[in-house]
Amino acid sequence: MELGFLKPLFDRPGPWASVYIDTTRATEDAQKQQKLRERSIASQLIDAGADAYTCRAVMDRLAHEPVSGAPPGRAVFAAGAEVVLDIPLSVPPITGEATWSLLPHIAPLPGLIGEQPACMVAYIDRTGADMELHEAQRSRTVATADGKEWRGRGHRSIPTDRYEWHYRNKVENTWNETAEIIADELTRQWPESGAQLLVLTGDPRERRAVYNRLPERIRAVTVEAENGSRSAGASKRLLNREIAQARAQYAHSRLEDALNRFRAGRGRPGEHGARGVDSNPGDAAEGVPAVVDAARSHQVDTLLLGQDASDAGRDVWIGPGVDQVAVQRGQAQAMGVSKPQRARADDAVLRAAAAADAEVLLVPEGVPGPSGGFGAVLRWIA
Repeated sequence: MELGFLKPLFDRPGPWASVYIDTTRATEDAQKQQKLRERSIASQLIDAGADAYTCRAVMDRLAHEPVSGAPPGRAVFAAGAEVVLDIPLSVPPITGEATWSLLPHIAPLPGLIGEQPACMVAYIDRTGADMELHEAQRSRTVATADGKEWRGRGHRSIPTDRYEWHYRNKVENTWNETAEIIADELTRQWPESGAQLLVLTGDPRERRAVYNRLPERIRAVTVEAENGSRSAGASKRLLNREIAQARAQYAHSRLEDALNRFRAGRGRPGEHGARGVDSNPGDAAEGVPAVVDAARSHQVDTLLLGQDASDAGRDVWIGPGVDQVAVQRGQAQAMGVSKPQRARADDAVLRAAAAADAEVLLVPEGVPGPSGGFGAVLRWIA
């Protein structure tokens, strides 16, 4: 999961109200159940010491949840009487949770948003392409590429004899130019879209021609879908299923790659390095002290959190800066933090990782991962 969308949470000081609430409405008494959930959230915030103005901002936001089209859950973050982020969840939280803390409690998000990589979908035909961006909970049109059109001389069928080659060549050249236009537009849109996966759909010949003209870095994350059309009113049911499968496969591959890098980078237990036993790893960090050090120095490329991370709730010491995090109070003071304060390790490291444009991947239960459920793949080795 990319963490950039969390940056607005780190632009202002706390304390923060962090709320996770189930917003499903699949039962007959859904409205009554929702009122009870909201009442529980309000009670938790008051008991935790949240100020009345911030409580009211949160409750006003929850009260305006739409009756239809609501996501399975929501995460709401508020400070200073203002809701700063309201995030739809892919999975409802098991129980409603509201906390009041110095840092926003963002650690549950990876498990509730799910790994849904942003995906660009290009609907291609011989005249051009429409491009959509599929994000966690919504899809939107981002661009259209209009190709060149050659109409010939009004023939209803392909001319014969000596004109046939000329006709076919003109059509082929026109389509090649259109494929080039589409590929150029996809390449132009790619960096700004934030997409991690590209799906090409439409006529097989046309989408293959576009694929062949894409830069290698984009081709590496491109798949072709069989069930899709640019035609108005075409059904997207089968296409959406293919897109969901492609996103799931991409997420699984990303996790496997990260875990393989982590296992290779942490070295062998008991291996002797320059600083003693277990001090000779590569580009990996394991355990709270090592991950905190890496986060502080902006080394974290991918943060790995286990679903049963026993070390995630450990206390660390932080300052107002996103990279001011230490395991010991004296370390924080040595960094120039005059009054270090306690925070959860997972929230503090996620703050530093988000500021450094790192990503976080959740390691499912039963999958071997970092000890204590806390590890990282590093960008470079200190």
